[in-house]
Amino acid sequence: MDRWKGRVALVTGASMGIGAAIAKSLVQHGLKVVGCARNVEQIETLAAECARSAFSGTLIPYKCDLSVEIEILSMFTWIKDQHKGVDVCINNAGLAHPEPLLSGKTSGWRDMMDVNVLALSVCTRETYQSMKERKVDDGHIININSICGHRVPNNAKGHFYSASKYAVTALTESLRQELREAKSHMRATSISPGLVETEIHYRSFRKNPEKAAAMCKSIKFLQTDDIANAVVYALSAPPHVQIGDIQMRPVEQLT
Repeated sequence: MDRWKGRVALVTGASMGIGAAIAKSLVQHGLKVVGCARNVEQIETLAAECARSAFSGTLIPYKCDLSVEIEILSMFTWIKDQHKGVDVCINNAGLAHPEPLLSGKTSGWRDMMDVNVLALSVCTRETYQSMKERKVDDGHIININSICGHRVPNNAKGHFYSASKYAVTALTESLRQELREAKSHMRATSISPGLVETEIHYRSFRKNPEKAAAMCKSIKFLQTDDIANAVVYALSAPPHVQIGDIQMRPVEQLT
């Protein structure tokens, strides 16, 4: 990770869960991390924690609603003005509304597409343009995908979410192909976790928190640090090594 020290990473959805764990880990490894989310107060708390721990990097909170393209573009302009540009982009932000295909709300579907697919694509495009403009040829774009981007769960409430994550699988491979066509040495990686112990389960079952709690206790879930470690692994690979997809799940998870 030494070659990444002092360089700029963008982590979307950095206020909690997987995003917060990734942001903290990258700061520990000496990166200058811009962590964005709608709830910036939680990132400010994490930034203060990182500073107290005397980590070699820095966490910079930035308030951004990723469902609004103009806010994403404004964020990239701010990063360019303040920190020259983005060298590593971790597209972590995601939504999982329990909206089945036959009875779900269009607004829920749209929210998932706006964040899980469109925001990821806009951040990818702007990261590439930032690196191209500065003649940076060794950057890395990592998409936090899901095991649901490789198989459809037997649960109607997760079907549209799964569709959005299948899109992430396709977009990551498409990015790899386009980077090769552009003769770029930038890398693209998808990390696809199974069940992770985060607040997303409680949001998905907000009307039945007891069910979410029982599910989280049923088996030993992945921890957010497990995903952060996978990000560090991908970044640590030698520049000639392309890690396309990391699929990981709890040992006890059936599918």
